[in-house]
Amino acid sequence: MQNLVENPENIRVAGTIWIERADGSERFLGKGRIQLLELIIEQGSISKAAQAMNMSYKRAWDLITSMNTQAAKPLVVTQVGGKQGGGASVTDEGVRAINEYKALQQRFQEFMALETEKLTNRRQ
Repeated sequence: MQNLVENPENIRVAGTIWIERADGSERFLGKGRIQLLELIIEQGSISKAAQAMNMSYKRAWDLITSMNTQAAKPLVVTQVGGKQGGGASVTDEGVRAINEYKALQQRFQEFMALETEKLTNRRQ
């Protein structure tokens, strides 16, 4: 790579990682879905989480439905109306999904850093 760019010290390997069906037909988890789950934990509501992401409620609901359908156990559960009003919460399985995705993301960042070193011959 050093011969391909004038200043190899100014390049890096970059990318995004997500988990999807083996046939590539549907995403399961990615950065945005993890952020949505974390905001549901923080806000206690799908609508508030969607609003915080500048996302429509329908889009947020569709993402949650997709995740819940693909997961072995639901990642998000909802409660309707009542005295306290409705709400949503992330299940233990959802918290596990967040943690596993973040660990995967960390390994991916380490991989990209290593590949950057290799491509730019920064590694001795």
